[in-house]
Amino acid sequence: MLSKRIVICLDVRDGRTTKGIKFRNNVDVGDPVEMAKLYYEEGADEIVFYDITASSDRRDIMINVVNRVAQEIFIPFSVGGGIRTLDDMRQVLLAGAEKVSVNTAAVKNPKIIEEGARAFGSQCIVLGMDVKRVKKSQNIPSGYEIVVNGGRTYMGIDALWWAREAERLGAGEICLNSIDADGTRRGYEMTITPLISENVNIPVIASGGAGNIGHIYQVLTEGKADAALIASMVHYGTYTIKQIKEELYRKGVKVRLTW
Repeated sequence: MLSKRIVICLDVRDGRTTKGIKFRNNVDVGDPVEMAKLYYEEGADEIVFYDITASSDRRDIMINVVNRVAQEIFIPFSVGGGIRTLDDMRQVLLAGAEKVSVNTAAVKNPKIIEEGARAFGSQCIVLGMDVKRVKKSQNIPSGYEIVVNGGRTYMGIDALWWAREAERLGAGEICLNSIDADGTRRGYEMTITPLISENVNIPVIASGGAGNIGHIYQVLTEGKADAALIASMVHYGTYTIKQIKEELYRKGVKVRLTW
């Protein structure tokens, strides 16, 4: 059995880490490079960087931040936001990231998943999925719809169908983010998470809503997720990564301990 992973999310805007609720009311919480180094030293398994306005603002990716982070941490990290082409992927990987995350670009041009997997390997391609709960319909039978551009644009695409299609195209991992739960600290979305996890054969990172260790335990066990993405819990000093991992270990979850 593979260890469950704790993944720290750093949402970046204008070169600074920011945090909001349901993709709104963002506040500055620090320097992304300094925070990445701290979380690496505390025992994070992976770190994810999202340039949260690159797609909506049609800006390029934050290569300067990627370069600086690669010099400070020695765990896998992925980068998303503003990645639209194979060349964008290549730049991010050459700058030091292990993975690239595509979201809006993949919805608009699904072939980018296939092309990226062929060029760099499936292990490098993460599908970022921002989902919102909607009324079930013929087009959205799961009751969860894909949204893009930072949650601004509804795409009429069913979340479960898109997860399966991305796997078929060559994605090596899915980061599943519930906009309804994002930043609320009330727990992960426990309907769509196990539904996706049980219907694909690639790892699923659960994202959006973690407020305490019980939420993480629930999504890693009942939710069948391979990893839990957290932000507010550690950004505001409520918990340390060590506290989180030790409690999960005591509860019987296999995690990587580094102390």
